[in-house]
Amino acid sequence: MKWVLRSLVGIICLVVVAVLGFQLFKTQIAETAFKKAIEANVGRDTSTELPDGLHVFMCGAGTPLPDPLRAGPCLGVIAGDRSFVFDAGSGGTRNLARMRFPLGRTERVYLTHLHSDHMDGLGELLMQVWVNGQRDKPLPVSGPRGVDEVVDGFNAAYRIDGTFRTAHHGADIANPAGRGGAGEAIALPAGPGSRAVVLDDNGLKITAFSVSHAPVEPAFGYRVDYKGRSVLISGDTIYDPNLVAVAEGVDILFHEALDPEMVGVMHDAAAANGADHLAKILDDILTYHAPPADAARAATEAGARELVFYHTIPPLPSHLLNDYYIRDAKKVFDRKITVSEDGMVFSLPAGSDTINRHDGFK
Repeated sequence: MKWVLRSLVGIICLVVVAVLGFQLFKTQIAETAFKKAIEANVGRDTSTELPDGLHVFMCGAGTPLPDPLRAGPCLGVIAGDRSFVFDAGSGGTRNLARMRFPLGRTERVYLTHLHSDHMDGLGELLMQVWVNGQRDKPLPVSGPRGVDEVVDGFNAAYRIDGTFRTAHHGADIANPAGRGGAGEAIALPAGPGSRAVVLDDNGLKITAFSVSHAPVEPAFGYRVDYKGRSVLISGDTIYDPNLVAVAEGVDILFHEALDPEMVGVMHDAAAANGADHLAKILDDILTYHAPPADAARAATEAGARELVFYHTIPPLPSHLLNDYYIRDAKKVFDRKITVSEDGMVFSLPAGSDTINRHDGFK
């Protein structure tokens, strides 16, 4: 019995010493942890550690609705040593920086359409690419007609900020000739089923195609092919046969989705609380987004290997809701389904059929 008491006393003494030690040295511990984190992350380009292939950085899996796990629509894509950003929703640029995406090497931004949530972070993105890349000419921004007007607006809004940064950091870092963006409209052939290859260079091909998001017209999706690997980004759309045709055999289909039943619950709550304007909006959005089952149908018909939901409506603040969200999709698509959130990185190495995923925030 005595040895038990002595052991308990010894354990208590060790705990007390540990607690006192932490209290005495917590400042030094915090300083050491801070320095190690900074050394491991600041200025680090993780793209150099990735294998040759296609890599998708989910920088914004959300919508205009507030979501603690998701910024506005944004996907960073690395193909080999080339970098692109698809859509520029609010908060996406900061997520790209957190994920150590090579912002300074971004070649071009592709916008799917001109709804505010898909481009309200464009000003921040243009500024970060400009300074980090020490650019000497504006960043090209491609998208539907009207993209030049949008880009010109952001250029005007950030002009004064740009003069301050050049004055502060110097023209070697913030060259005024490289500030902002240059809008370039993509013109697709008229009629249903329209598509066009917008980049075909050194084994990398990007195809723009029309999707159905009326009354928003035109609205695009994009397919990216590189060394036998492929991803497709739907943009905002309902089920669309043109998307299915372009997505044939794709490795990952990134598809937006809206759950009508869950949005219906939100609609009824808004109406009951007297928020008639919100109830009207929630009713309207049912007409131009795809239910998860319809996105799954598109993935099945296209023969996609994996389906990843993004631009998820309504917000899903808990992982416990994910299985409920895809309950109908699982009946239609029998392969892997992922409900994405910010920070996910999907890697498709060239010369392989594997699809890997890791947390880009770590």
